Amino acid sequence: MPIHIYAGHSVVLDEDGYFTEPERWTEEMAPYLAAAEGITELTADHWQVIKVMRAEYHAKGSGPAVRALAKISGVPVKELYRLFPKGPAKVAAKIAGIPKPHSCI
Repeated sequence: MPIHIYAGHSVVLDEDGYFTEPERWTEEMAPYLAAAEGITELTADHWQVIKVMRAEYHAKGSGPAVRALAKISGVPVKELYRLFPKGPAKVAAKIAGIPKPHSCI
């Protein structure tokens, strides 16, 4: 599996680009991970979603699907797609340093 360096920390990503060890993620890595997904600035709404993704992963072992993410985070589905155009649950999981949510194909 490929090793990448973000904010001076080396991490192992799976073949789809998701962290294999979510505990190695730091907030300082998020802007670099976001840039790799074409997101140039992380707003307060981005951070709200990232924090929800991490909390749900730690509580349930997987990040939530898009509709659940909207409900839990308070960010409407339409806004999630604006924030994470390539797919809110997948991209937010990558930036949050967690594995791909079980609900994502």
